[in-house]
Amino acid sequence: MSVEILSRIQFATVALFHFLFVPLTLGLTVMVAFMETRYVVTGNEVYIRMAKFWSRLLLVNFAIGVVTGITLEFQFGMNWAEYSKFVGDIFGAPLAIEATVAFFLESTFIGLWIFSWKRVSKGVHAAIMWTVASASTLSAVWILLANGWMQRPRGYEIVGGHAQLTSFGAFLTTPYSWIKIFHVLSAAYVLTSFFIMGVSAIHLLRKNEPEMFKRSFRIGATFGLAASVLVIFAGDLSGRQVADHQPTKLAAIEAQWQTEKGAPFYVLEFPNPKTQSNAIEALKIPNGVSLLAYHNPNAVVRGLDSFPPNDRPPIIVPFLAFRLMVALGFLFLLLAFIACIVAWRDKTELRRGFLKVMVAAILLPYLAAELGWVVAEIGRQPWIVYGLLRTADAASRSITPTDVLISLIGFVIIYGSLAVADVYLLSKYARRTEDLQETTRG
Repeated sequence: MSVEILSRIQFATVALFHFLFVPLTLGLTVMVAFMETRYVVTGNEVYIRMAKFWSRLLLVNFAIGVVTGITLEFQFGMNWAEYSKFVGDIFGAPLAIEATVAFFLESTFIGLWIFSWKRVSKGVHAAIMWTVASASTLSAVWILLANGWMQRPRGYEIVGGHAQLTSFGAFLTTPYSWIKIFHVLSAAYVLTSFFIMGVSAIHLLRKNEPEMFKRSFRIGATFGLAASVLVIFAGDLSGRQVADHQPTKLAAIEAQWQTEKGAPFYVLEFPNPKTQSNAIEALKIPNGVSLLAYHNPNAVVRGLDSFPPNDRPPIIVPFLAFRLMVALGFLFLLLAFIACIVAWRDKTELRRGFLKVMVAAILLPYLAAELGWVVAEIGRQPWIVYGLLRTADAASRSITPTDVLISLIGFVIIYGSLAVADVYLLSKYARRTEDLQETTRG
């Protein structure tokens, strides 16, 4: 295989693995801060016990997430040198701000939070965790601003074969980027809420600390219902941006081969590229794509045949990944709605069958989050910077396929070991409650 293909496999492997940790960190920082704030407001010791329990899982997730993310930036220079030359003047700024400001604040204040138990007032301690949550969100914002620019470049000019930023304001205010931020954050909150409900369900099934985990389950359910509504809304906004600015991605996601007014939506079956027909008409929603993409049932949707073959993305993967992601999104809304009813009617311990479902559902938001990135990044191909730089032209020219293959094997081994360690530590600390001490601070 070529350097480009191996580098793409390597970057995808590392990025998808790293993103297993990012959403949970984003969500748990907010949830722990909320729980500790409830303790400050109510004085109820159960909330500080909750905060201490979930913070242990947060710290495990945060530590391994940091390790897995560092290598991504090295790959820009080592595997994607031509890309770095082309966009370095633009891409370097948000990455530098993310590292020197957002991540610095996040890591500093999370350390301060760990070592300031009983050393500061309870209100100050809660404020420290809110700072961690804000810094985590800010870190994600800068990364997604950079990625959003790659999806829809704005405020630049090409000088000497390199992209140079002409308007930092245009970079900061790209609607595509902010809708992407909204989508990723809401998905992170869905994942966190289901993680909290799933772990709480395990303890409720074992009748362990019922008061604390009933409250945790209720918080997760309420948070999850709101986040599930938001993620569907954000997905709709994202679809509009794709339709307006990445027509090839829309055509690939919908397997839309021919330009068509009132284009139908194929639920599952892959349409025939020549006839655009399906054997199962029940799986076709008339005018569906036009309505979803443009909110107009008679809108014209450009087909893949209107683009040069070398500008077309892969089709089968984004087509299937998009449908599974959307199906999971609506499943989360249903499960969170039922969870809210069960939790707020105080019937959690009696609904053992539903608790088992929620335990099984822990992994589904992880799958949905990964599918979202698969749709976004594979659907963007063959461009690494949409419309400006092709992925094939972005790979380094001074390394060999053997170099990339060796490092890829090394990453798989190391990251596989980290995955085992993460699962072990999360499982260990998710089961332990006996060492949680009631904590009061002046």
